[in-house]
Amino acid sequence: MKEQYYSVRTNNLDKAIEVRDLKRVFKKGSNTFFALSGVNFYVYWGEIFGLLGPNGAGKTTIIKILSTLLYPTEGKAFVQGYDVTKQPHKIREVINLVSGGESAGYGTLSVKESLWMFSQFYGIPTRIANERIEKYLKIVGMWEERNTLINRLSTGMMQKINLVRGLISEPNILFLDEPTVGLDVEAARTIRNIVKYWIRENEQRAILLTTHYMTEADEMCDRIAIIDKGSLVACDTPKNLKESIVGRKFFEITVSLLEELEILRLEELVRKIDANLSIKNIKESLENVITFMLKEERDVTRIISYLTEIGKEIKYLKKVEPTLEDVFLKLVGKRFEDEEKD
Repeated sequence: MKEQYYSVRTNNLDKAIEVRDLKRVFKKGSNTFFALSGVNFYVYWGEIFGLLGPNGAGKTTIIKILSTLLYPTEGKAFVQGYDVTKQPHKIREVINLVSGGESAGYGTLSVKESLWMFSQFYGIPTRIANERIEKYLKIVGMWEERNTLINRLSTGMMQKINLVRGLISEPNILFLDEPTVGLDVEAARTIRNIVKYWIRENEQRAILLTTHYMTEADEMCDRIAIIDKGSLVACDTPKNLKESIVGRKFFEITVSLLEELEILRLEELVRKIDANLSIKNIKESLENVITFMLKEERDVTRIISYLTEIGKEIKYLKKVEPTLEDVFLKLVGKRFEDEEKD
């Protein structure tokens, strides 16, 4: 990958994470699969760095390599200056990993007991561990639930405890893998606010975040790398990524529900005019919301004509500003939601 994908910053701050021409090959029988095909990027101190990509793109492989759970086939990776292949024990002392949807501990233990148990895995003295448990439980608003059994927690509460578990060792670098997956709006907002507070609290911290929520990435990340089929296809600030496709025109059309054959014919028309589309099905109102990314603004009239010819009622039409989802659609060829259905 080209040097341009390394960073958009110009100052010479030390790097929290450095990835150089990282490759990972998996072999199954006579078949060879390239999970990573020469990936390069930096993560700076004080930065939330987002990693976006469809399923199988290589996101999890990168996190496993950086957290010393998997060796690279070729290339180099450094975490706080330590080599992932030569100094894994040094790296484990300064990182932690939080994954969405995982259990926060043993169900027969209370919240406080479970967190204390994890603190002992990190070798934290009990007095310090208890101080940190109290501090972070109060931050996530769960101090009153400290004596509640883990198996009595809701999904949102469980993920808050997972986050506390990740913070209790006070890592310098935190890997967050889908931290808000499956959470309701309020719980997800709480997790995001805590993460932003944690990174602001100390400039010598860094976060690498993977998420399936484009708005979350846009809100939280200083920079975002988009990876597809093991290769980095873009890396920049959310603002610059969106501006990179400003030459395209974006329209959103709300139309009465389309049949499957009508969708196929619409997709064929869109291919002919070298455009992209995404379709959301709103079952409650029997409508489709269709977003088009067009090279030429006049092409929207061809789409409107087609919808009118097949007897569809156009209920709403508006021109919209590009989003991270539009960037993803352009670079990867499908929306995140479409990928998740595959």
